[in-house]
Amino acid sequence: MRHALLLAAIGCLLATALSPRRAQGQGQFATERIEQAANILEELVETYGVSGDEERVRDVVRSHLPSWARPRVDSAGNLWVRVGSGDPVVVFVAHLDETGFEITEIRPDGMLEIRNRGGFLPWLWEATPALVHTPAGTVPGVFTPRMQIQDPPRRNPPDGFQVDVGTMSRPATEALGIRVGHKVTSPKQFVRLAGTRATGRSFDDRVGSAAQLLALQRLNPNDLDHEVIFLWVTEEEIGLVGSQVAARELAFQPVRVYAVDTFVSADSPLDPQGFAVTPLGHGPVARAVDNSSVMPPAVLDTLRQLAARRSIPLQVGTTNGGNDGSAFQAWGVVDIPIGWPLRYSHSPVEVIDLTDLVALSDIIKAVAEEW
Repeated sequence: MRHALLLAAIGCLLATALSPRRAQGQGQFATERIEQAANILEELVETYGVSGDEERVRDVVRSHLPSWARPRVDSAGNLWVRVGSGDPVVVFVAHLDETGFEITEIRPDGMLEIRNRGGFLPWLWEATPALVHTPAGTVPGVFTPRMQIQDPPRRNPPDGFQVDVGTMSRPATEALGIRVGHKVTSPKQFVRLAGTRATGRSFDDRVGSAAQLLALQRLNPNDLDHEVIFLWVTEEEIGLVGSQVAARELAFQPVRVYAVDTFVSADSPLDPQGFAVTPLGHGPVARAVDNSSVMPPAVLDTLRQLAARRSIPLQVGTTNGGNDGSAFQAWGVVDIPIGWPLRYSHSPVEVIDLTDLVALSDIIKAVAEEW
């Protein structure tokens, strides 16, 4: 409770002291850069990858790496790209996974019992189409609606939230290739809205993954005088699993880690405006404080100065949640979370502004080159 009150107080102070103005540099992004970002993000978003089943997403990331990159995959399924050599070693990390479900039981009547993989509101999925992901492909189904007659009425789905794939028995369901442990999601699509806005599901953290790719594509390895490591990690949504493996491997080597992830913004019609106020289209966000980290003020000042020198719009805010960089803190590595403002986090209708994605990639490139 005290932690929550402290976050709220800091958020109010930052909202007042660092209230974002409409970024002056938004017109600097050529249409071709916006479209390039949209194309990469669309492919990432429309690729499914619940925690523990990220291989398809990892393959998409690998396909967009520059020709000079020499990627490797570790025991946790994390994708690594190392650039440059020498100290100081800095790390960028985004995560590959998305929220969804896992099958825990196939009932005798053929229905699927499922559990959450990641934190979100299950009722947002109720009475919607479902996709069961098997090695042979996806099997369509539906997330069952709640009972029509309840005494007393319940606001949330009943215990044992289920998926119906249309079968009438366990053998019939298994004949479709469905097994316990397979992942379940709903169909999703990247959709352009007016101007540079877009909507879809799993922007968290496909936007971060796209930003790192866009930065790498524009980065000249010969411009670096130290080593920069780009990581795309697994199973963030269920406990920073992949980033913990990477942190143990690197141990004390890095001096800083930049977690590239969502900033859950209060930029929506119903949110109170005293906390996490970071409007879409005003640039990426330095996450000064969240539930897992506090960015040192001197580090934050340096980041803001770098952004100003490069004419990159940068907001500063506090929000709830954690980030992959916190897995590195046990080794004395400074955690510097940076991201983009997101509306309606962990829902099927997340909303972003593509200019924030492009500017975020510019921040990543600037940090790699200068800091």
